[in-house]
Amino acid sequence: MRPWGSTINDNAAADAAALAAEAGARSGVFRQLGTLLRALFASSVGRSLKYLMASLLVVIIGTSFGQIVLNRWNKPFYDALSRRDLREFLVQLGVFFMIAAVLLVLNVFQRWVVESLKIKLREGVVRDLVGHWMLPRRAFWLSTAGPMGVNPDQRMTEDAQKMCDLSTDLGAGLLQASILFISFSGILWGISADFSIRIGGIDYAVPGFMVWAAILYAGTGSLLSYWVGRSLIARNADRYSREGELRFALVRINEHLDGISLAAGEADEKRRVERHLGDVMAAMRRLVRGWTNLTWVTAGFGWTTLVAPILIAAPLYLTGKISFGGMMMAAAAFTQAQQALRWFVDNFGTIAEWRATLLRVAGFREALTANAEIVRYASRITYTDGASGSMRIDGLEVESAPGRDRLDQANVVVKAGERVLILGSAGTGKTLLFRALAGLWPWGVGEITRPMDEAILYMPRGTPYLPSGTLRDVLAYPMAADRFAQNTCEHALKRLGLERLVPLLDAELRWDRELSHEDQMCLAFSRVLLQSPSWLVMDEALSMLEDESLERVIDVLTHELSATSIIHIGKAAETGNRLFSQVLHLVKAAPEVPHPVLGSDRP
Repeated sequence: MRPWGSTINDNAAADAAALAAEAGARSGVFRQLGTLLRALFASSVGRSLKYLMASLLVVIIGTSFGQIVLNRWNKPFYDALSRRDLREFLVQLGVFFMIAAVLLVLNVFQRWVVESLKIKLREGVVRDLVGHWMLPRRAFWLSTAGPMGVNPDQRMTEDAQKMCDLSTDLGAGLLQASILFISFSGILWGISADFSIRIGGIDYAVPGFMVWAAILYAGTGSLLSYWVGRSLIARNADRYSREGELRFALVRINEHLDGISLAAGEADEKRRVERHLGDVMAAMRRLVRGWTNLTWVTAGFGWTTLVAPILIAAPLYLTGKISFGGMMMAAAAFTQAQQALRWFVDNFGTIAEWRATLLRVAGFREALTANAEIVRYASRITYTDGASGSMRIDGLEVESAPGRDRLDQANVVVKAGERVLILGSAGTGKTLLFRALAGLWPWGVGEITRPMDEAILYMPRGTPYLPSGTLRDVLAYPMAADRFAQNTCEHALKRLGLERLVPLLDAELRWDRELSHEDQMCLAFSRVLLQSPSWLVMDEALSMLEDESLERVIDVLTHELSATSIIHIGKAAETGNRLFSQVLHLVKAAPEVPHPVLGSDRP
């Protein structure tokens, strides 16, 4: 039940937003990250995120300083070994354990910060997505917006979690790699500042050649990794999409086990699941081929890294410019610098996976927040707020693919306490009329003026929605259960023939499975009695009741809810004229006749 007063955006806008988001998601990673970070920093977890990020920066700087100290330790340690100086060797060994102890503490603290950051990031992202998704009518429109509206649960859970985990790991790794490179490039520059190459009897100075060698080595690997592994982004995105379709098929089967079993449809459902599984396996095989090709680059550079530092530092040692310990220190510094630079090579596969999840999450969020305006049909219904106590329907025609449907009366006024029955002719869209009255289907012409600040409860066609929770929560939905006294809840159940459920008011069960369809319908009308809305709009809800239950509902609507205005779209045989004071008919609207073209000789 909700009051009227929200702005109507159309389904086509959601569809357009989805398409725009899909295209926009591919346009730039920095724009996507900027949008998400601005939303996160403005959320309830923003302050915690800032503190954790600052802590991560401090601990990474501290770790980098410790690694510089450890790198400098290499020279006296290996020099002591080369001199066979046992005393100095033991002293340096003690220094090593002190450095290692400090680095161990820093590493443990960094792990705690990283894992805490993952948790806060996920909390912020999921809260943001759910907040936009649960805006009035937003989820409904997005569900019909094509691929972007498929599997929103996966985008908000698995995709969001993976994106947050990978973002944190990659972000921490990139920050650490950047600080390490800046730190160790200074060491490498100092060691090779006066290096020169002799060619044809002439010495050519190459100051800081070890820095340039590290940049060239890592840059080559990064370019090769990007060239070979760039297809992994699309392959990962396709895999997540196929996984979502498989999971949705399994969930759908689980929700409809009774119908499948009664129809002996297990074999058919098995074929459907196997088809989706085949799509997942095909996507996985494409992904495996991409990973295999990328491994040629990453593994190749990994093996050459074993000897590359020594080969780069060897000219300094062979020319006598550094000692053996100095060469080991230079080799260790080169290893740290080039590992920082080849971060892209080592993580390209993970980056591709992260990029795929970011594309899905950012695209989904953009579809939720976009305000694209594309008209699905030629015109839209106008919704306005009017005075309390009446609802006006003027010139309403509901448009859909088969054509337009209209009420047989052009101007309808439903006053407080009146009961109106709308009968639908064959081929008319009664459910679309119901959705148009609720604001879910705004395509057509005419104007609907609804009472301002008066609660309207909608009962759609079919089995009513029973949320998870206690029976008391189901009765009060979407209001808070503590708004209603115990005796009021009991009376609502007893009045609709559900007195046996009174002891279960505080039981938390799957009520949509525990109760029969008839009991669920009676429970829905118990909710109406409990909440006593000013207006009740139903789509064939009375048609779903058996004779005894129908009599109870009519009695409740006639006596205890006599002040509630009712609009029911259904059949006359359900209640005759006992409940309704006005009967309208939904009929097919005459097709529009095109205006003749001036000067044309056609009739």
